[in-house]
Amino acid sequence: MQFTLKANLVDLENKSIYPAEVFISNGRISKIVKLREPQDRYLLPGFVDSHVHVESSMLIPSEFARLAVTHGTVGTISDPHEIANVLGVAGVEYMIENGDKVPFHFFFGAPSCVPATAFETAGAEINSVDIDRLMQRKEILYLAEMMNYPGVINKDPEVLAKIAAAKKHNKPVDGHAPGLRGESLEKYVAAGISTDHESFKYEEALEKLHLGMKIWIREGSAAKNFNELIELLFEFPDLISFCSDDMHPDSLVNGHINLTVKRALEKGHNLFNILRASSYNIIKHYNLPIGLLQTGDSADFILVNNLREFSVLKTWIKGELVAEDGKSLIKRVEAPIVNNFNCNRLKPEDFAIPALTSKIRVIEVMDGQLITNKLHIPCKIENGFAVADPGSDVLKMAVVNRYSDAPPALAFIKNFGLKKGAIASCVAHDCHNIVVVGTNDIDLCEAVNLIISAKGGISLADGKTKELLPLPVAGIMSNADAYEIAAQYTAIDKRAKELGSVLKAPYMSLSFMALLVIPQLKLSDKGLFDANIFEFVDLFES
Repeated sequence: MQFTLKANLVDLENKSIYPAEVFISNGRISKIVKLREPQDRYLLPGFVDSHVHVESSMLIPSEFARLAVTHGTVGTISDPHEIANVLGVAGVEYMIENGDKVPFHFFFGAPSCVPATAFETAGAEINSVDIDRLMQRKEILYLAEMMNYPGVINKDPEVLAKIAAAKKHNKPVDGHAPGLRGESLEKYVAAGISTDHESFKYEEALEKLHLGMKIWIREGSAAKNFNELIELLFEFPDLISFCSDDMHPDSLVNGHINLTVKRALEKGHNLFNILRASSYNIIKHYNLPIGLLQTGDSADFILVNNLREFSVLKTWIKGELVAEDGKSLIKRVEAPIVNNFNCNRLKPEDFAIPALTSKIRVIEVMDGQLITNKLHIPCKIENGFAVADPGSDVLKMAVVNRYSDAPPALAFIKNFGLKKGAIASCVAHDCHNIVVVGTNDIDLCEAVNLIISAKGGISLADGKTKELLPLPVAGIMSNADAYEIAAQYTAIDKRAKELGSVLKAPYMSLSFMALLVIPQLKLSDKGLFDANIFEFVDLFES
């Protein structure tokens, strides 16, 4: 296919803008001719997400791509450790094979932490031998986020072997070190970790930058660090990139990296620094075969109305028009169902907590953050049992092992705001067991059983109604139409807020309450866990 385009070309390589006619042949840019007359529209490299878990969109890669291209995204650095924690290497292969069926640049990493920790039950394991084999594949470009920073710092042989496998194949290692500072951070960086997307404080990110790390500024559905970190772009423009990390489908319908670009412009940042953070810096760091509007490049670019609003008019990938005027032109592809779900239904009494003392440890959710606080407060006791106290916004929480029958782990959580009912999900990082929060044991049990019966999904129960969004692929994704899933998710998210939740994204926040590698207090299927000391702790305090 051959065609030409006339527009004002945004050249990120040379930091210039000029009117040009671009010649495309067989998916590549064959020639660029400068013009004398300014044009009405602007042509620039497509956006790239520097770190995302596609699975968190609840969409398989081919459906994720259909939404992303409408916002000018042409590629993602995708960590498939969500499905890997369910299905192992077979899950990684599923993502690669499905992503290959659509015109989009998916670049997958080898998941470094499957399971994420030894303190939870996952569906599979990926060891250093598996990592070495994955690194030999051309589709695997990097070692995905090394969450086991204690293992790195303490020189765990298996952890170091995974990092060594990446180095052997000349592939970068992504980091994951929330709150890590000082000598421990120096040891972590010295091991060869090149990036971090988990900084939630300016000073923390600054320290990492001075040690040689690159910082990916995250703005996703739950974790939002843009406001705290964006000022770093002024001083370190070549070391900053934008990422989403986790996006639920309703968020992805509304926008992607393009929204971060607009916000950075509103903050007064240099246009070229912003656009480099949204594509150029990522392409150079991972050595991606994504075009940058240079002669000979892959024809990956977008047409926008102007450089203030950045309304994406058209998106091309490898010379193929994939989106126009907000509509995706990528056709749906058939995808098989794969899963690993082996637990039976529970009873309300399985969620009862005998009161051992009157004081408990409580997880405190922070809206817009993955980190949590730990509280020490009195518990409400009825008939000898510790129960939820919606009036004080202290709700009961449980994590249920989805891979085999086991008693649920139980705890209490604050700031979800539910006044009645319960919400549940098995999109629960990183092992994807079932996590549920609610006001009473009957609704907790019902919400969990809805997911068990469907072998995956997100659910809601309030004594009168039961609602479920099924996620049959690995229990965490749907192979249905992306727009339909987004609409269903929007509806159930609205219902959760009608039950009283005050969180901006209650299901996304819920999905991180079992993520043990993020401080401070979390709950796995094996018990209450303090990420500061990396140990289990008792629910009741003496």
